Amino acid sequence: MASSFEKYQKRRLISSYFSVVLSVFLVLFLLGILGLFIVNSKKISNDFKEQIPMSVYFKDTAKDSTLKAFGAMLKESAFVKTDTFVSKEDAASKHKDIIGEDFMQFLGFNPLQNSYDIHLKADYVQADSIKTIEQDFKENKFISDIVYDKHLVDLVNDNVKKITFWILVVTGFLAIVAVLLINSSMRLSIYSNRFIIKTMQMVGATKSFIRKPFIMRSIKLGMIGALLSDAAILAVLVYIDTNFPKLGILADKPMIAAVLIGVLLLGVLISWFSTFFATQKFLNLRTDDLY
Repeated sequence: MASSFEKYQKRRLISSYFSVVLSVFLVLFLLGILGLFIVNSKKISNDFKEQIPMSVYFKDTAKDSTLKAFGAMLKESAFVKTDTFVSKEDAASKHKDIIGEDFMQFLGFNPLQNSYDIHLKADYVQADSIKTIEQDFKENKFISDIVYDKHLVDLVNDNVKKITFWILVVTGFLAIVAVLLINSSMRLSIYSNRFIIKTMQMVGATKSFIRKPFIMRSIKLGMIGALLSDAAILAVLVYIDTNFPKLGILADKPMIAAVLIGVLLLGVLISWFSTFFATQKFLNLRTDDLY
């Protein structure tokens, strides 16, 4: 009979441990994935900004030395990501491929201009920064026109701000949910041992002595759940990188490591915090209030 009771207690204890680890794993996995999304959303938005081209067209009076000097200046500029020189001949060839016929045959001349296609760094794809760059370029008397999609620049920046705000709101909400769920699981685990806690207290054990084994056990369970979350997050990253290599999701290894370490620390800290206050509650209860 005693053996059956011991087996029952052991199964209940294992079930309690499993539920704690599972709750920690699920919550921290979601938080870790969201953290990685926040990290990569900045990268994705920057990549999108850097795809917006600015075309600088030169007058026909501009000599090769002038064009080369402008190209050298672009390469030394802090705001330029990439620049490509497009000669009027290359531009005509591209137009011929697009429209399917040689327009110069009936015009008799090439009306297109030499130009530079410039992609700015993400930090400079702002309305005020681009305006300043545009004004600086216009001081060059050989430049005839500067073309870029102003509406798209404004649209991208406005949407990035909105998305960033809502991501922060969702992250804050999930962080609160994480604390509450893990705290609830830890409190239920401690609740099942409330009589043991009170018995130890009645025989003279100090509060710190009673708390220590429960805190150590909870930290171990929290670490197991956090490590499982890290393993699952890495598996998701490898899967995404294998199927969508162009995203370069594994490129920023230091940031990924920071997120994984953050998940581990969060699991340990929440477990310690929850167990400390849960045991403190039962230590301060009167014996009659335990029932």
